Amino acid sequence: MEQTGVYIDSKLEDSLSITAKQRYEKCEEYREPYLRRAREAAKLTLPYLMVEEGATIHTSLPTPFQGVGARGVNNLASKILMVALPPNAPFFRLAVNNYQLQQQSQAEESVQSEIEKVLGKLESVIVGEIEVSGDRVPLFEALKHLLITGNVLIQIDKDEGIRVFHLDKYVVKRDPMGKPLEIITKEEVHPLVLPVEIREQVITAQRSEEKDKDIELYTWMKRDPDDYNKWTIHQEANDILVPGSEGEYPDELLPWLALRNNRVDGQDYGRGFVEEYIGDLKSLESLTQALVEGSAAASKVLFLVKPNGTTRVRTIADSPNGAIREGAVDDVGVLQLNKFNDFRVVQEQINKIEQRLASNFLLNQSVQRQAERVTAEEIRFMAQELEQALGGFYSILSREFQLPYLRVRMSQLAKAGKVPQLPKDSVRPAIVTGLEALSRGHDRNKLVSFIGTIAQTLGPQTIERYINVQDVIKRLATADAIDTEGLIKDEETMAMEAQQAQQQQLMQSVAPSVAGEVGKGINENIKQEREAGRQAEAEGISTSPEIG
Repeated sequence: MEQTGVYIDSKLEDSLSITAKQRYEKCEEYREPYLRRAREAAKLTLPYLMVEEGATIHTSLPTPFQGVGARGVNNLASKILMVALPPNAPFFRLAVNNYQLQQQSQAEESVQSEIEKVLGKLESVIVGEIEVSGDRVPLFEALKHLLITGNVLIQIDKDEGIRVFHLDKYVVKRDPMGKPLEIITKEEVHPLVLPVEIREQVITAQRSEEKDKDIELYTWMKRDPDDYNKWTIHQEANDILVPGSEGEYPDELLPWLALRNNRVDGQDYGRGFVEEYIGDLKSLESLTQALVEGSAAASKVLFLVKPNGTTRVRTIADSPNGAIREGAVDDVGVLQLNKFNDFRVVQEQINKIEQRLASNFLLNQSVQRQAERVTAEEIRFMAQELEQALGGFYSILSREFQLPYLRVRMSQLAKAGKVPQLPKDSVRPAIVTGLEALSRGHDRNKLVSFIGTIAQTLGPQTIERYINVQDVIKRLATADAIDTEGLIKDEETMAMEAQQAQQQQLMQSVAPSVAGEVGKGINENIKQEREAGRQAEAEGISTSPEIG
């Protein structure tokens, strides 16, 4: 058996040369509590996302009695996806280090402005490439895993797009600061996927009863012990090194991202969003099951006839609707549960739990309170409050997903020649959605409130006198992430338009007097010509031209 790799983990062992399979099995025991909790949360929301160990496609999955958990997870994952990767809009900005740029090239403001325009076009190109990559579909699946299980591993492949590894298909170890130290994935592949050089060797290494089964393929990524900012990677099948699978990546360009829903200090895995409200989900599941089963029992119609009464059972059973038969009313009764009040208590409790869960999962009905008149401003404010509750999730999402994802995608596009390679020291990507968007939203609300207060207390003329309106417009556009290029007039254009308006107004005021003077002169000329004509006729002088 070929031994591959040496890795040092102070928590588990000193220094052992082990295979990827042995290391994976060693790390599984630390993952087990999180995996058990993840399966419990999946049963109450989307059971197919995390099935029980040993389950196959033929295994029957549990069916929840309530759908609030599934609807809430899908709704919340959709909202987060729209924030993380907004459609046809950049979720990042390529920021220029102005100080560094001036030190290197002594650039003037006009040069920096041109650079920012070029970077803006480059942002559009990158967003366009991400749009056609189809990354949203696997990322939506990954977000649902984050919400339910709290953990997911994604692989960003330059050709195949994004692959999603469930929590039961990988293990991860982190340092005290939360950075991954090593990641091992486990896959079952067909032997034909393996290189020809080791295919026969791998099949021979299997036991006779497993000859027709898929091969376990392990991919081991770990930090280089000599260089903390470098990762090494290789693959093993039946403890045999796969040729051509060895490679190296810099830390910030590793295409495997081990994501967490939240960070728990000192733990290798995160906790799911659903786990925080699993008590309400369990209560709702139990109460809904009891109400559904009780309602089914109450819906059964059963007639009871006295054994010693005059009315016969066959008479009741065979009589059509509206028939007239002999019998006594007291002999026949209908079985009733008389559980209406009990069911009402259960229903009221279900309504309360559903309202709490709808608020936690940002469902639309939780935004509008139960009242006859609810203003649009109230709904907007309540929706904003709910969005702000996800501030912690947005922060870890931008740090552990958006920024690393963007760096890997930009590097892959640069290697493919679709975008230029940017200098690291002068241009850096900055995330502008999620937590940054919430911050801009706060600034926008404060600015609007400030302007509104001035207008109400001091009058609109005070704004024209003391407030730079153009700067206010720019800040509002920035808060809403609107590109103002070509949208807002610059000072030169506004000065030119003001001058043109002034000239036009002057012409309009001068035109009547000028027109009067010109008309008066024309009338005098006509009078003089007529007077000269009459005098010439009186003297017998013809004013007609000679013909000859």
